[in-house]
Amino acid sequence: MFRHKTSFRNLCRRRKLLPSQMIVLGFLCIILLGGLLLSLPVSSASGETTPFSDALFTATSATCVTGLVVVNTATHWSLFGQSIILCLIQIGGLGFMSIAAMLSLLLRRSISFSERRNVMESLNLLEYDKVSRMLKYILYGTAAFEGAGAVILAARFIPDLGFFRGLWTGLFTSVSAFCNAGFDLMGVQTPFSSMTAYADDLVVTLTICCLIFLGGLGFLVWADLAGFRKFSKLSVFSKVVLLTSLLLILLGH
Repeated sequence: MFRHKTSFRNLCRRRKLLPSQMIVLGFLCIILLGGLLLSLPVSSASGETTPFSDALFTATSATCVTGLVVVNTATHWSLFGQSIILCLIQIGGLGFMSIAAMLSLLLRRSISFSERRNVMESLNLLEYDKVSRMLKYILYGTAAFEGAGAVILAARFIPDLGFFRGLWTGLFTSVSAFCNAGFDLMGVQTPFSSMTAYADDLVVTLTICCLIFLGGLGFLVWADLAGFRKFSKLSVFSKVVLLTSLLLILLGH
């Protein structure tokens, strides 16, 4: 693992890749790796090999958080396969450069200049000294929102699906909703039924709505709201995002 990571860095240094090029190359590598893992027999519930085209499509959809599927997520994939999809969703939702830098923070390792530059490019930050603070907002905010959503949803799913399946479904649904991924594990009885079985359940629907809304605001708005005092003190970007989101929700209703 470390050898591949070192080789990737050395390749980027020799080629003098721009941050944007590294981001594209990194996502391509993650999608290909995800496709390979999903094509393995251990990733399918039947124990058979999944066609690489289907596995690659699923990996691309999960990483790019589009929600498009060619097989029923709940029944086709094993727990291992669903875990791979969940990891791809999380990487796609947060950005792999951000995740790599957050791992450095968790390991109490200083973030290098190149890592900060890449995170700035990935998150559209303009100030170098705000990278570490932004990463902490992302790390703690994501853990708090997804964790709270998982607990609420699991409490609702466990009576219907059993403890372990309900717990896993709650976690999967929370992460998928927060990252706006569109994947779900509800097609057990009726394939591709999505969340229709809980359409009248206010606890489930409101929790998912909140997760989608919070995840859709973006990290820059989070950071701005963290020091919120008055609406007038927010940045123009945050004001536009908040007002536009609220208008679209109200008008869409």
